[in-house]
Amino acid sequence: MSRVAEVIVLALNAEHVMEPLTRFDEERTWRGTFSPVGGRWGIDNAWFIEFNSMRSRSGLLKSLESLPWPRPESVQVLIHDEEDDCFGLWMIHDGKLVEVSLPRTQRFHQPAPPNEDFPPSPGCLWRTDQGYEWLPEQTPNDCRDQRSAW
Repeated sequence: MSRVAEVIVLALNAEHVMEPLTRFDEERTWRGTFSPVGGRWGIDNAWFIEFNSMRSRSGLLKSLESLPWPRPESVQVLIHDEEDDCFGLWMIHDGKLVEVSLPRTQRFHQPAPPNEDFPPSPGCLWRTDQGYEWLPEQTPNDCRDQRSAW
């Protein structure tokens, strides 16, 4: 399913950790390569990738959390899905990349698809302070897709 998403990884002293992710690898569950941001805007310790489909990004967070980060406390993953109002933030807590709640935002989830033929959906991260006349009803946790969209 086509659904564009941008991912930015920020991590201190992680050039050697991220370097393999700048090359294509058929063995990864996710598809694509990261590009260093530094060459474009003069920012060190940042890498960018864009995904054009939901299936091509499956397993990204597990892959990133398994890397030998020299400073895991500095790792920040910013993800903007085309249906989001803003970037979401993931950080390493207890060895896992978890989404950090941002003030005045809420991630809304659809009910789980009928089977695994459909890729898992990340939901939509919406600002709650934008004067929307309505916000969707949140899907209960037990009715959501339990697979990671990332």
